[in-house]
Amino acid sequence: MGIVELQDGSTNDLYIRTAEAAKILRVSPKTVSRWAKEGRIPHVMTLGGHRRFPSTAIHELARRLEIV
Repeated sequence: MGIVELQDGSTNDLYIRTAEAAKILRVSPKTVSRWAKEGRIPHVMTLGGHRRFPSTAIHELARRLEIV
């Protein structure tokens, strides 16, 4: 996990990579990317064009799915 600089220059929230989100949710990274593209998971894009996911939202989704 780490701090990611967002396109608006803020670095306030803790964001995780696709692979980390997939591990928490117990799905493949491709599934996480698809869910993000479909708008099912909140995410931001880094300056390099990579998706990052708010840690709290991913953990909350995992709790709702009764994974954690």
